[in-house]
Amino acid sequence: MHPAYALSDMASVFSPALVFFPELIRKNISRVIEMAGSPDRLRPHVKTHKTREIVKMLLDAGVTKHKCATIAEAEMLAAVGVPDVLIAYPLVGPNIGRLTQLIRTFPGTRFSTLIDHPDAARALAAGVAAAGLTVGAVLDLDVGQHRTGIPVGDDALALYALAASLPGLTPDGFQLYDGHNNQSDRAEREKAVREFLAPVLVLRARAEAKGIPVPRLVCGGTPSFTVYAGMTDVPGTECSPGTFVLHDAGYGPKYADLAGITPAAVLVTRVVSRPTPDRVTLDLGNKAVAADPVLEKRVTLLDFPEYKTVGHNEEHLIVETAGAAAYKPGDVVYALPGHICPTVALHKEALVAEGGKIVGRWTVASRDRVLSV
Repeated sequence: MHPAYALSDMASVFSPALVFFPELIRKNISRVIEMAGSPDRLRPHVKTHKTREIVKMLLDAGVTKHKCATIAEAEMLAAVGVPDVLIAYPLVGPNIGRLTQLIRTFPGTRFSTLIDHPDAARALAAGVAAAGLTVGAVLDLDVGQHRTGIPVGDDALALYALAASLPGLTPDGFQLYDGHNNQSDRAEREKAVREFLAPVLVLRARAEAKGIPVPRLVCGGTPSFTVYAGMTDVPGTECSPGTFVLHDAGYGPKYADLAGITPAAVLVTRVVSRPTPDRVTLDLGNKAVAADPVLEKRVTLLDFPEYKTVGHNEEHLIVETAGAAAYKPGDVVYALPGHICPTVALHKEALVAEGGKIVGRWTVASRDRVLSV
């Protein structure tokens, strides 16, 4: 267990609790800037932490471009003073009107958003233009995940040209998110990136030959971050890791090339029951730690005997261990989540620890779907 995690004042801390360690967060930010070569090459995703304080830490480190998925996240970023916000999600329905409210409310922030379908692009343009505004349109390219995006090719070029012709939209580059590209071996990840990047660069050249600018390529997430960080031969590359600020037990052991990034968020849990001689039940249910990793990877208990997770319910985490006799109800256990991003969203606030003590609380502000807009 990292020495920073051990806290001396647990008697008054309710469990389960999410704890952030600002010193480790700052070190993670510094490490990622070092890996990228400059804060200008970063556009981190706010979904991981959803907190104003970490946004301010990134701004203080020189990171001025940010990425988000919801209008609430975009509002939080703009309210903190982020000058460049990409809403990396297709906006449809009433969210288009909310976007125009954001643009009006925060004139000091430059907003952009994704397009991947002609009908959605026209609806976005109509809503923004009717308000007398403009927004950056980033072409979302499907490079293999098949979640959102348009395949690289003629239809993608036609959509980007359409965006350039529509009032209210300004062509603002391509997004290529490769969440499926998560091989543990870095060389394999780079090979995969280079394969799908080649036709993207051809598409970019074709758009620019038509006089349509492609000022940026917004690339990847955390697993492929080191690949894009090393890609200094591709102009306008922006790296979009998110998890790095807090990190987790899912990415930590898997990617050796992320060395130097340390988990900066820990869950404090307590033993609530010893139902059998070899079982320990903790108050760390799936309402406190994300349930999307498989059961055995959902949580890593720190400084705990070898164990097997055998159950996870709304308010209970049940493990079997030959060392169960060492634990009694009320004992504190520290845990790393397997997936930090949705875990943070389960908590209204995070406790903040420095020097081995809880020193404050940070609101997880944009876990809500609506702030004021």
